[in-house]
Amino acid sequence: MEQKNRKEVIRRTVPIRLGLPKGRMEAEVRRLLADAGIDLRTGIRGYRAQLNLEGFEAKILKPQNIVEMLQAGSRDIGFAGADWVRELDADLIELVDTGLDPVRIVAAAPAALLSDGRLPDRPLIVASEYPSMAAAWIEERGLSARFVRSYGATEVFPPDDADCIVDNTATGSTLRANALVVVDELMSSSTRLFANARALDDHERRRSIDSFVMLLGSVLEARRRVTIEMNVTADRLEAVVSALPAMRQPTVSPLYGNGAFAVKAAVPREEIARVIPRIKSCGGTDVLVTKPSQIVP
Repeated sequence: MEQKNRKEVIRRTVPIRLGLPKGRMEAEVRRLLADAGIDLRTGIRGYRAQLNLEGFEAKILKPQNIVEMLQAGSRDIGFAGADWVRELDADLIELVDTGLDPVRIVAAAPAALLSDGRLPDRPLIVASEYPSMAAAWIEERGLSARFVRSYGATEVFPPDDADCIVDNTATGSTLRANALVVVDELMSSSTRLFANARALDDHERRRSIDSFVMLLGSVLEARRRVTIEMNVTADRLEAVVSALPAMRQPTVSPLYGNGAFAVKAAVPREEIARVIPRIKSCGGTDVLVTKPSQIVP
């Protein structure tokens, strides 16, 4: 029995291995963690990180490597783009879509090459950092095409070294700067937290991962909302409350001595410009809008 208990303790002290992205995604993920109260400290070489979360250890890797290591089971959870999960055909569980670093994976070609917005019916050369997605797209569209693997700066391949590219784009400005026109969209992607399914099988580890997900979610929810507070007389209370798109019900507290109330609610950020005039017309006064740092439903 003593030997069994010792093995149980050892098993439960194995840290949850987190993959943190290096490169374009890194700054936004670090800010998300910091806003969730998760302190991230890196060593001298900057690839191994310590978190102020008991039972977690982290390594900073390229997103493609995070996907591969999650698939292999050497990482338990990690941040990566949905595009690389699809490209590498990884069987992972998506835990959180942070919405950070949104991009589209598109096929693009020089405008001069197109006829009525379509690629010409002839053999083509397609360049991409996404060989699997590009090959699937070529087959789906029934194109006669030869694939060329790019290792960055894919947009500079046309027209000399390729007719068409499959690449990611955030705003389209790089494509426009290289006189490229989008001819097809393969998928939308963003930074997401993924897990190896086996990491969720153990109850204790699953509970720690769920808590991590909750912390991230609380920040993401707070970023989508603002807190609005106001005062209102008793006879106008119902009108003001009905004008608020609160998460559930607004908080209503009596003000000292004068029969009025303080009303507080978390409102979707994009609605605040419509909500404030509506509140004022319903009798709300002393309106205060603040940004919450975290919201846990």
